[in-house]
Amino acid sequence: MSRFALIGAAGYIAPRHMRAIKDTGNDLAIAFDPNDSVGIIDSFFPEADFHTEFEVFERAVYDARRAGSPIDFASICSPNYLHESHAAFALHAGADVICEKPIVIEPSSLDTLASLEQDSGRRISTILQLRLHEAVIALKDHVAQSNEVHDVVLTYITSRGKWYHASWKGDVRKSGGVATNIGIHFFDMLQHVFGPVKSAHAHLREESRAGGYIELERARVRWFLSIDRDDLPDQVRGVKSTYRSITVDGRELEMSEGFTELHTRSYEEILAGRGYGLDTVRPSVELVSDFRSQALSQDGELHSGVAAYID
Repeated sequence: MSRFALIGAAGYIAPRHMRAIKDTGNDLAIAFDPNDSVGIIDSFFPEADFHTEFEVFERAVYDARRAGSPIDFASICSPNYLHESHAAFALHAGADVICEKPIVIEPSSLDTLASLEQDSGRRISTILQLRLHEAVIALKDHVAQSNEVHDVVLTYITSRGKWYHASWKGDVRKSGGVATNIGIHFFDMLQHVFGPVKSAHAHLREESRAGGYIELERARVRWFLSIDRDDLPDQVRGVKSTYRSITVDGRELEMSEGFTELHTRSYEEILAGRGYGLDTVRPSVELVSDFRSQALSQDGELHSGVAAYID
């Protein structure tokens, strides 16, 4: 049984990590979050120590190490801009790291963490659960069996309220913006299936929306991401708050189910030594970093409005 620490226990995604730790037969020993709305811990690890001050949490981790009960893994669910420093702390404390996506915002941070990995002898893995989805595995196998270049349309609209822009998620310096915060796992999945990026163009970049065009080795991708409920298609508006669609050559990729256990599956792979490390995430981190720095393209059909992405 491995002993875990959890950084960011009050976050939206933290319960999935708690469940994954429990389902893989491990123990959450110490948790941290500056916010104390963490009653969810009682559903998984009621005996876990909890701290709201990082300095106290840090001392508890080092005390456990000196007492002969070191933390084996640190799971990081903190805001995106803190991932690098929290991962660095965990490595220094002698723990392997499991970090939520995006693992970092800027590619240069990957270089820093790679150096720290080498110095510590520990490893950083991230959660890329879409790679483990049965529909994505089947699609990758299908693409590998042909030499075709496919036409792909990705649309992901996940409604968020006014709180989003008031939080760290609405600050592009802290979240990386919409394309990074809600899109990076899709960009990773697309490159995983269709190969590396040949060219990419930014067509839409707003506080609540992002869109563009990516030419991959085996696909031409139009993509649109939004957190604005007004962008929901008529057929789901008022019924659902999220719309996810990926079409390949006009055919819908069925991904409405199969997400529930993917964090646990990810943990199983990481614990077996088959996790996705820094080199794996670099292409998607570079892609969204380039997107933030690009001038918006004024040519191409994708610049004609939201309907061009989702119709």
